[in-house]
This record gives sequence, structure tokens and C-alpha cells, in this order.
Amino acid sequence: MRIAIRLVQGLIFLLLAALLAGAWYLLPGERLREPALTGVSEDSSLRTGGMRRYYVLYVPEKLAPNPALLVVLHASQSNGEGMRRDSGYGFDALADRYGFLVLYPDGYEGHWNDCRKAASYSARTEHIDDVTFLSRLIRRVQRERQVDPQQIFVAGYSNGGQMALRMAAEGKLPLAGIALVAASPPTPENDDCRPLEKPLATLLMNGTRDPINPFAGGRVRLFGFGDRGDVLGSEDAAAAQAKRNGIDAAGEPEQLTRPGPIWSERRIWQAAGAPPVELVSVHGGGHLLSQPGYRPPRLLGAGDPELDGPAEIWRFFSQSLPPAAQTSTTQ
Repeated sequence: MRIAIRLVQGLIFLLLAALLAGAWYLLPGERLREPALTGVSEDSSLRTGGMRRYYVLYVPEKLAPNPALLVVLHASQSNGEGMRRDSGYGFDALADRYGFLVLYPDGYEGHWNDCRKAASYSARTEHIDDVTFLSRLIRRVQRERQVDPQQIFVAGYSNGGQMALRMAAEGKLPLAGIALVAASPPTPENDDCRPLEKPLATLLMNGTRDPINPFAGGRVRLFGFGDRGDVLGSEDAAAAQAKRNGIDAAGEPEQLTRPGPIWSERRIWQAAGAPPVELVSVHGGGHLLSQPGYRPPRLLGAGDPELDGPAEIWRFFSQSLPPAAQTSTTQ
């Protein structure tokens, strides 16, 4: 009897330990520091496609004349305000410093209608025209805020990165560059859109231990569920875009943060007169945007504690502009 009681006690202890470990693993994200912002966030909406769509526009206190516009697209099951949180309000802080606008649109029922054939969320199955929505929204902000048409950038996280690719391939607006975080282009058999054919400054920022978007390419799944089809490997995708940009040289590696359990390196493809391509590989990193202001849920993996992802994205965008335009984005 005593042995049986001890066995039951041991099983109860193991069960409690498993529950505690699971609870820790599934803890929601948490803000690590309060954002010290000087600008204002404006909530507004736009009617398009027979429905009202919503967005947040961050306007810094000192807006530059003819400012740049950075459009930041959220991940699945999120919205524009959620993207501000997921980035640790880092893009807003950069806008305060450099005087550009940041636009955070909401997807349809938490998703964007990207190009992946295998995706089954409502934005795709209902054929939501997000290209038209985003194009109209960008034109509205451009007109109302006198945005420089040569300085419109789109960055996206996960599903938002896939939507940034679709905007680059099918949108009629001249984009100065795109950045994909925790996202890789779909393989040809999983791509339901016109492929990106034009040269474009492109940054990919992916974790090598991403549990959703595999760094080396392959099937995208949400922890075993929600099949999104196959994507290219991060290095192959960056090299293919470099070739599209007319760059024949191999990408040059460069250490970005100090080596450790999680660290980052940058690989750069560049040539005179060609839009640059960069791949930021977060070694040991997960499905997230590394930044110092917010810790995502632990089930998404870990970030590089020394990498400021929003700052790295803005550095890439501002340096990819012609020299005459770089002044307004870096001062």
C-alpha cells in the first residue's frame, strides 16, 4: 500500500510539474519597458471593397517635410495595434527620431490575403482584395501628409511579410523597399500570384529555429496545424532576389551581434546601381521580431537580446535610397 501511495504521489508531482512547465511555455507576451514616445497615434478607417477597414497612423511630434512612409503589416491573428506591441513600439520610436510616418493597417479577421495557395483563412477563402485596400490607404496618407512618393516602404511580420511580397509583386505603387520578418517567399507550386519580377531593395530577417516558418525552407505549419504550404529557404530566397536585382556577386557575411546561444549575422548582396539585398540570420532565433521592448509568447521561440530589429530594418531602408534621399531619413 505504501508503495502504491508513493507511486500516486510521484505521478501527481510529475503532472503538476508538467502543467507548470506548460503554463510557463504558453505564457503570453509581456512588455519589457514602457515606450517613451513624443508623437500621437491616430485611429481611423477607410471604406473599400464594400466594407470598412481600420488602421493606426503614428505621427511623430517633429514630422519631416515630405516625410517617408513606413507601412508595417501584422502577423496572423493580430491587428495594427498588436503589431505596434510586437515591435516593442520600436518603429514609433524611430519615427520620433527621424521624422517619418508609420502606418499599421488591420487585416481582415486577423489575416492578410497573401499569395500562398494552401492558406485557408477567411481573407483568402473570401478573396479579400488587400492589394487594393493597402494601395488606396497608402495613397490617402501620401496625399494628406505630403509623403515623398520615392520613400514608401513596406515591412511585414509572418503573414504580414507574405503580404508585403504580394504588394511588391502586384501593387501599382512604386515601393522603395520591403522587409520580411519570420517569412519566406512561397515555392512556385504554392504561389498563387504573379511572381515578383522587378528589382527591389529587399531584407529578410529570419530565425534559424523558427518553429513555424522553416529557415531552410519547407512546410509552414502553426505548431502542427493550419497548413500554409511550402516556402523557399531564407538563403535561397535572398540569393534569388539578388540575382533579380542584377547582382551576380555572392553575399558577403558580416557579424551583427556577439556570438552566444542566440546571435545574428548579416549577409549582404550589393553592386553599383543595383537595389541591395540583405539576409539577417538570427542563429537560434524563433518566429518573432527581435527587439528590446517586448517579449513575445515563449512558444514562438527566443529572440536575439542584442538585436534591435526595427532599427535594423530602418537602417536598411534608409541606406538603400539614393544618396540625396538618405539625408532626410537619417538625420
